[in-house]
Amino acid sequence: MEPQLLHDVADSVATVVIHHPAKRNAMTAAMWAALPPLLDTLAADPGVRTLVLTGEGGTFCAGADISTLRGSPEEAQALAVRAEEALAAFPKPTLAAVRGHCVGGGSQLAAACDLRFAEEGSLFGVTPAKLGIVYPASSTRRLVSLVGPAAAKYLLFSGELIDTARALRTGLVDEVLPEGELVKRVTEFTRILASRSQLTQAAAKEFAGGRADRDAHWSEQARGSGDAAEGVAAFLERRPPRFTWSVPFPG
Repeated sequence: MEPQLLHDVADSVATVVIHHPAKRNAMTAAMWAALPPLLDTLAADPGVRTLVLTGEGGTFCAGADISTLRGSPEEAQALAVRAEEALAAFPKPTLAAVRGHCVGGGSQLAAACDLRFAEEGSLFGVTPAKLGIVYPASSTRRLVSLVGPAAAKYLLFSGELIDTARALRTGLVDEVLPEGELVKRVTEFTRILASRSQLTQAAAKEFAGGRADRDAHWSEQARGSGDAAEGVAAFLERRPPRFTWSVPFPG
C-alpha cells in the first residue's frame, strides 16, 4: 500500500492513521498536503464529535520522509506547518494516540492535538538541530506552551529523545498507559468526550488557545443553545444529557 493517511468514523470518533510502515510512518510531502483537506471533510461531518490521530502498527510517526527534503526544505517545511495549523484549528477535540517513536514531524503533529496519550516505551524528540533546520516559529511557540521554555530548549537544542516518564513530567503527554492498554483507554476517553457538550468544548478550545476576541460570541451561543438547561435537567433527573448544540462549519 502506498504511503497515505487512512481514516474512518465510528461512534462519533474520526480516526486518522498515518500509514507508511516501510519508513516508520514518516510523512511524505503528499501526506502533509493531504491532511488539511481531510480535516476539513471530517470537521464538516456532523457525526464527528472528536478526532484521534495515530500511526500504523507500533510507531506513531518518525518525522518527515527525509527524501522529501532533497528538493526544497523550505517548501517541505511549509507543507508541514500548514498541516500542523490545520490540525490545531480542528474545531472539535483532538487526541494523539502514540506508540513507539514520535519524532520530528511526528512530535509536531502530536503537539498540534489537544491531548496526547502514549503507551509506555514510546519515545519523543524534536530533531531539527540534527538537520540544521530552523524549527518554525509557530511550532516552537506551540511546544513552549506545552512544556515551558526550559524543556522546549532542551528538546530543540539537543534533538535528544525522551521517554514517556519525562514526557509526562514536562506536560508533553497527558496520560501514559501500560503496553496493550492504549486502544482501550483512548476508546473509553473519546466516548466520554463525545458525550459532553460541544458548546463547552468549542469555547474552551478557543479560550485555551489564547483567542481573546470572542467572549461576546460565546455568551450569545450559550444563551441560545439550550445546553445549560439540558445539562441541569439531566443532572436533576439522573439521566444522560442530550446536548444539541453542534460546531458550525463555515461555507
